[in-house]
Amino acid sequence: MAVPSAFHDAALAPLTSLVTTADPAGLLPAREQMALSLGWHIVLACFGVAFPAMILLAHWRGAWRGDEVAMRLARRWSKVAAVLFAIGAVSGTVLSFELGLLWPGLMGTFGDVLGLPFAFEGISFFVEAIFLGLYLYGWGRVPPKRHALFLLPMGAAGVFGTFCVLSVNAWMNDPTGFRIVGGEVVDVDPWAAMFNDQVWLQFLHMWVAAFMVVGFGVASVYAVGMLRGRLDAHHRLGFAIPFGFATAAAIAQPLVGHLLGLRVADHQPAKLAAFELATETESPSPLRLGGILVDGEPRFHLDIPYLGSIIARNSLTKPVQGLDTIPAADRPPVNITHLAFQSMVGIGTLLALAVVVYWFARWRRRDLLDPGTRFHRPFLRLVAASGVLAVVALEAGWVATEVGRQPWIVYGIMRTSEAAGDNSGLWWLYGASVLLYGAMTAGAVVVLRSMARRWREGSEDLPSPYAPEPEPLDSPARARAGAGR
Repeated sequence: MAVPSAFHDAALAPLTSLVTTADPAGLLPAREQMALSLGWHIVLACFGVAFPAMILLAHWRGAWRGDEVAMRLARRWSKVAAVLFAIGAVSGTVLSFELGLLWPGLMGTFGDVLGLPFAFEGISFFVEAIFLGLYLYGWGRVPPKRHALFLLPMGAAGVFGTFCVLSVNAWMNDPTGFRIVGGEVVDVDPWAAMFNDQVWLQFLHMWVAAFMVVGFGVASVYAVGMLRGRLDAHHRLGFAIPFGFATAAAIAQPLVGHLLGLRVADHQPAKLAAFELATETESPSPLRLGGILVDGEPRFHLDIPYLGSIIARNSLTKPVQGLDTIPAADRPPVNITHLAFQSMVGIGTLLALAVVVYWFARWRRRDLLDPGTRFHRPFLRLVAASGVLAVVALEAGWVATEVGRQPWIVYGIMRTSEAAGDNSGLWWLYGASVLLYGAMTAGAVVVLRSMARRWREGSEDLPSPYAPEPEPLDSPARARAGAGR
């Protein structure tokens, strides 16, 4: 919600009276540490949200239609999910300690407001881990149709945990569920804070983005395989399932983003002005492609008349409020916000066009996966790059929304500088985190590449985290599972 100036003055006065004009020593390392941790973990969180749905579809196809290729895909993907969950647990644990360490002003003031979604997120994490373990354990031990049911609570827990985290971020954009009296937070309503007005669209935007990242990411792996001549049924189905999810997400995301952008215009005009590089209020507003601010003036851009008002305000004439109407101290870093926003939108548009071209060609009975089809290899090259592009778009979107909210950590109530501490030793934590995340990234790449190599060589029963050794093929447990088909 937009914060009325009277409320803003009354609420902020008791907080700002304790703050000096100089930035605290812990501000910059806290920013860097949070950017590293969230930017790294958010990719893994996407797999927790979207991957179970893809595994479920493959498992359903295998169990109900007797498709051994699909069942093999489900089993392999579940092992990949286990590896990603294992390293995600490490980065998630780091994040759980960072809020209080990096932002003592935020958690010390608003800890009672934000405690509920964090508690639910912790419960969701354990539920997800339990059912992932049960799913991995169930191969060869549980009838295939019943076995697939373990994926439902696993996927639901991943989605709900993400919703809880997004509710905190949405609350930062739309603070509600409390009052400040005499410098103290009182009348706390944690349910109102968790289910604030911004959370639904912001969560939907992230939920769809997760399917884009995982859908294009997994499809890109099989596109690379097909470029290397592996055009068998395994690679085709491995491409088709995630690409189908990515298609739906890529087409839906522009609509979701448009609806979310309309709320930004009403609640955070400074962020929208930075998105659009609107230095002055214009009616109608153009869509400004490219460009940066140089000495306060936009340069190197292309203006498309009227389109800014249409996209940002759903109108031919409504203006985008200019930065000149916003106090200089309340403006975000404009160039970073603008370029990140346009990178997100540009990549998202490219990926949406790619899926439209593919399905249009299929409608014209031209399968771009067939080697004899024109544009076969260019299309596969684009899909091979789409996984990385989707991750870049995801990161750019988070940069746009987080940097665009600055200088506020709680919009209109608390500035980011007020939330940081004076611990300059946080730079050591940042350095250690760079080493930790670098080691985990390298470890994940080595493990996943080793698994892929062994699968190509014909090995199927690879060891999994949280799972015992598979039952022998002639064991009674496997016989009972097979009878339950």
